Amino acid sequence: MAFYKGSTQPGPALQLQEELEWFEIVEQVIPPHYAMQLAWNEKEQKNETPKQYFRRTHGELLKEAQDWIKRTAESCSTVAGLMATVAFAAAFTVPGGNDEKSGTPLLLHSPFFLVFIITDAFSLASSLTSLVMFLSILTSPYEIDDFRYSLPRKLILGFTFLFFSVAVTMLAFASTLMLTISTKKSLTTTFIYCVAFLPVTMFALLQFPLYVAFKTTLLYSVQAIQSVLPWHLISVGFSKLKTN
Repeated sequence: MAFYKGSTQPGPALQLQEELEWFEIVEQVIPPHYAMQLAWNEKEQKNETPKQYFRRTHGELLKEAQDWIKRTAESCSTVAGLMATVAFAAAFTVPGGNDEKSGTPLLLHSPFFLVFIITDAFSLASSLTSLVMFLSILTSPYEIDDFRYSLPRKLILGFTFLFFSVAVTMLAFASTLMLTISTKKSLTTTFIYCVAFLPVTMFALLQFPLYVAFKTTLLYSVQAIQSVLPWHLISVGFSKLKTN
């Protein structure tokens, strides 16, 4: 118990994940036959395994974690849907208008127009991906084992795609301003980009503690992705390209 650090994470879902992690640590340390032993439950008048005991004693925390992650997923899915709507509407609102005869955008050859098209496409794709992640959380069975890896991983990926969507949307907004204002003053350009990325900075600062809390899950997701991707084949392919 000297190594136990329970209830140090913010939010019931993170606390439950921490408890599950501690249960796995203890399960790995003790001899295997202890995990199969039965203990008498005075309340329900029956024998129970350590896993059953853990589920019973963490029932209230499980309910709190379920309510918390449901509310978070519902709120974030609403924001992700709003971001997708904005990105979809911006795709049909071309800055500068179209040519009356050919229908091509008037500012097609401007470099900022290319930035606007790319960022708007990334915004739509990332917001829809974030929406899918949050919807998968809402349709989850919310079992206690899901709070160890599955639900926290989906939540952190949903937050990541939502943050990326907000960032590229602000970049698309800044490129639209540069197209319509068409200024050559570096001070004005810097001011426009600073104003455009102010919401992104505030969003990142507010969500940074959550990313720190989910660092274990995030590292596990990165390791899982690295184990799936054929990095050795990619490195061999790059070496062949260099030799050719």
